[in-house]
Amino acid sequence: MIKKEKAASKKETLKAAKPVKKITEAEYEKRVLELSKELTSEKIGEALRKEEIHSKEFKKKISQILKEKGTYVNPDLKNVEEKLERIKTHFEANPQDKRSKREKDRVFSQRRKLKKYHKVE
Repeated sequence: MIKKEKAASKKETLKAAKPVKKITEAEYEKRVLELSKELTSEKIGEALRKEEIHSKEFKKKISQILKEKGTYVNPDLKNVEEKLERIKTHFEANPQDKRSKREKDRVFSQRRKLKKYHKVE
């Protein structure tokens, strides 16, 4: 009988993993603010996780940092407004499309309800 060599154990593969970056609270806030120029709070969290920076390791939540700096936009509301803009441009180009007119009215109503719920205006 020939003995098979064992594959590397889990412990060995974990040791070979990249070292985890340690950043300070100030660097974390600075990075969140940099990303907030183009992303919503939920997408900022995803981007930070790709960089192996976890928001759970820090005291403040991403949305809390953005609210303090005055750059927070509710992601639900932002997504609905973007959808409404896409539908409006389609409807302007295609006024005969009755389905898009109904969709525009539906999304507009949805936006109004979200604004009322989040007390934004």
